[in-house]
Amino acid sequence: MKSLPDITRSRARESTNAIERIYITMRHLFIRGFYKPMGVSGETLRQSLLTLRPEIYGSIAEEKVELNGLLYIIERLPIGIEECRFINLTSDEGYSDSHFKAIVPPKRRRNCYRIDEEQMNIEITRGRSEIYDILTHLTFLFIESHKIMKRVIINEAGHVNRDWQKLEEAIQSSKKLNQQQIEIAITHTANILGRTFFEIKQVYNKFATKDNPNQFLNIIYSLGKLAIDEEVKNKKRVITFSPVLRERLGHHIHGEVWAETIKKTLAKHQLLNRKLHIISANMHSVMNTLYAKGALGKEVDENNMLSTFEALSKPENNAKRKKVEQYAVNQGMIYIKDESGTNIDVQIFDLKNLKNKNSQFQIEDNQEDVLIVMDYAFGEQAYETIDELLKPIKLDSERNFMNVDSVSIMGKAGILQGGKGDLMIPNAHLFEGTADNYPFTNELKKEDFEGQGLQVFDGAMVTVLGTSLQNKDILEFFHKSSWRVIGLEMEGAHYQKAIQASAMLRYNISKNVKVRYAYYASDNPLETGSTLASGGLGTTGVKPTYLITEKILAQIIN
Repeated sequence: MKSLPDITRSRARESTNAIERIYITMRHLFIRGFYKPMGVSGETLRQSLLTLRPEIYGSIAEEKVELNGLLYIIERLPIGIEECRFINLTSDEGYSDSHFKAIVPPKRRRNCYRIDEEQMNIEITRGRSEIYDILTHLTFLFIESHKIMKRVIINEAGHVNRDWQKLEEAIQSSKKLNQQQIEIAITHTANILGRTFFEIKQVYNKFATKDNPNQFLNIIYSLGKLAIDEEVKNKKRVITFSPVLRERLGHHIHGEVWAETIKKTLAKHQLLNRKLHIISANMHSVMNTLYAKGALGKEVDENNMLSTFEALSKPENNAKRKKVEQYAVNQGMIYIKDESGTNIDVQIFDLKNLKNKNSQFQIEDNQEDVLIVMDYAFGEQAYETIDELLKPIKLDSERNFMNVDSVSIMGKAGILQGGKGDLMIPNAHLFEGTADNYPFTNELKKEDFEGQGLQVFDGAMVTVLGTSLQNKDILEFFHKSSWRVIGLEMEGAHYQKAIQASAMLRYNISKNVKVRYAYYASDNPLETGSTLASGGLGTTGVKPTYLITEKILAQIIN
């Protein structure tokens, strides 16, 4: 194996130290209860992020404003957060029963509430990983806002340049902007952001929503305005953590309620003592694989099921998806809509109810297996949910243990060789920032997936504290050093830690429990233009998703 150049090792070390400082600082600020992100208390976070220069945040360390990174975080933060001086991170504290309307970001399931013109509350129900994720995004957002401010203020009195005045006129216009006026506003915005007219035109429509086609202009204006107010009027932005959140964090409050609901549902349907298989996946691939053929009948090309799954993934085919879902319910699928705050819905499938003629699989008459399919967890939440789910449940004063035969994890991950849609089959998870490592025997093998037109890699994977904090130096070190890491994700080590503790130490499940891990690539952070900020997978993700699903189900059923 080639040794790494000294400069790569040096940058990897520097980046690792920066990540460590970020998390230590975040924990300190959380315990403190509040901080001013652009003040002295937020300086360590800002400087560490600028030192790290994560791939997902592109040109964060340059004078020009980063556009793809901005789009990435705006899709994961509540609409309107750029207008708020006060951001309050809370637990689930009853806002759902108030007049406040929940704001759910397009690409991240979390409830947020606009309290007034200046304050946004964000509910944290998924543990520390969610706090890290939000604080990192907000730090990036505020750094970019001050770039805007520095480019428009022309003197100490706070006077602004002509570009800012013209953007302000466009924003405050009571009339709908026509194409000519939009392009004039884009011209001034391009000067403010240090970007070309062409670059702004390219991203403009990506920010647009049905209710606000000019959202990009509004975001830039709001970010700049708050930064100017900070600089000129000393009106600092503040991030606070509610006392209830600080008290509850780490106590598995949401995970315990979630797991209890699942186990009581299993008991109600006399499924608790059956052979159980837990699958962490999504809410469509297992259901479609088992029931699409029966639900859609002649519409299905049995020789090319992939075309059916691709069709079902398209937004315009919502009616077909509903048809499959209703068919599955009629065939005995139990759907548990989450009300615990974990944002993890669950489907339960009793394979005794599956009819051979309507399925891709040959089901034995005495098939006793039951599938528990849970939606994706987020970071440390993976430990909380699986740890609670594998515990016995107390019914009629007796502890009832579950007969868990296997736990299968399917997910998206960053790949360090290959491209979007390619597969990773791990044999160990390494926990970033620690010496913790979790080797295991994976029931899925590389050869199970070869010959399908996708590249397949096996080896160790690193479980990172946050995907938004990775840069090329760290990832090249993991990939090219003796660790030989093939990819990065956020949940694997947390899942395996919970499984091993339940099987080897607490004896909640059999020590012979089978585990399956398989990931498909959502991005390659080592390739410029292929990071998560470059956009989603589209239909590229359909083939690997269903290929992994079919292999998992084939092993369980056969």
